[in-house]
Amino acid sequence: MNRRRFLQSTVAATALASLPFSIRAQDKAGAKKFRVALIGCGWWGNNILREAMASGDCEVVALCDVDARQFERTLKNVAAGTGDTPKLFKDFRELLAAAKPDIAIVGTPDHWHALPMIAAVKAGAHVYVEKPIGHTIMEGRAMVNAARATGRVVQVGTHRRVSPHNVSGRDFIRAGHIGEIGMVRCFVNYPGGGPEQPTRNTEAPKELDWDFWCGPAPLRPFNHRIHPKGFRNYLDFANGTLGDWGIHWLDQVLWVTGEKYPKRIYSAGGRPIAGPPVFNATEQTTDAPDHQLATFSFDKFDLQWENRQFAGNSTDKGENVGCYFYGTKGIFHMGWKEGWTFYPSDSNARVINEAAKLHQPDDQNIKELWADFLNAIRTGAKPVADIGEIHRSTNLALLGMISMKVGRSLEWDGAGERIVGDEAANKLLRRDYRKGWEYPQA
Repeated sequence: MNRRRFLQSTVAATALASLPFSIRAQDKAGAKKFRVALIGCGWWGNNILREAMASGDCEVVALCDVDARQFERTLKNVAAGTGDTPKLFKDFRELLAAAKPDIAIVGTPDHWHALPMIAAVKAGAHVYVEKPIGHTIMEGRAMVNAARATGRVVQVGTHRRVSPHNVSGRDFIRAGHIGEIGMVRCFVNYPGGGPEQPTRNTEAPKELDWDFWCGPAPLRPFNHRIHPKGFRNYLDFANGTLGDWGIHWLDQVLWVTGEKYPKRIYSAGGRPIAGPPVFNATEQTTDAPDHQLATFSFDKFDLQWENRQFAGNSTDKGENVGCYFYGTKGIFHMGWKEGWTFYPSDSNARVINEAAKLHQPDDQNIKELWADFLNAIRTGAKPVADIGEIHRSTNLALLGMISMKVGRSLEWDGAGERIVGDEAANKLLRRDYRKGWEYPQA
């Protein structure tokens, strides 16, 4: 197949793949709507809820957040979207018992993904949970087991699996157009400044239950740099850039190649630009690395990860985010806002690009992922971002963090989910929860 005919067939395939959703839109008149609850009413939770409402299939029955300030914006979102009057809760357990939703959206910070998701499926709800699925690997295993034991559909918010250019790019690679893959490099590099200056701790706002926000994680002094949004660079609550951005691009590699587990992992990183982390009773900084490098060795290729919060620019081909697949016929860049591009090794062949088709306000494809989620609930089909698959992708990021923390390479038994011959590293597959919270049993 030549390149022109391939691209034409890709467009046709993408249109065909979207057809069932259009058919259902016509056939659902009078159908009962799904009762939906949002747990975690921040910026991204509202993005997901907006697409749930736009589907026309959902009634918003409940909202949950430990920060009451989040409700005002979310209620305006619901009023504009469906006109529903959801009940408000601070505790997700009370929400699940009282509202009995058909679907729960978990849009909380990373350290709060496992417990609400597991409680929701046990209460009978299907779940859309944000990535990465857990803060530790054994949390993720417990989440997968709970989904399987209850038979509930659990979709993870790795929306790049449905982005049209990512789908066509996967098809392009799998059709053999880049040749045999020998190496992949994933990267997220952004500009930054010099040493990070500590920010003073303060009393938490009166509308925020800070103890509940910290939940099973250690109880830190409140700092406005942590909440809202900043939690990703505090390792008590998330796993830095590798845990946040890395999950998207590492997942793309497993999704495109069909690989499941790396054999070996080595990662290094630090804070040479940001400086040593500060954490005391009066002030604190972030503590995630300002850069990180990781190598994951698979049977057929090696995968490299790189992130920086300094010296970011666009000197590489394509964007400052994404992944390069290095094949015997050329270099393929799977990007974000610029779509995908193939740079052939043959100097006489032309560069091929397919533009992205993303939705605003945040350049994403949640709409398509939500449609796939509802289709899986209705038909029993496996969702495209099934929690079992995204658990493996999340594990790559978390193993990279473990290797960096222990300062050595790891041999990974993917099927058994154990680090071979390294009990100190195995202890980091989970962590102790704070008193009052019970770590989920796998």
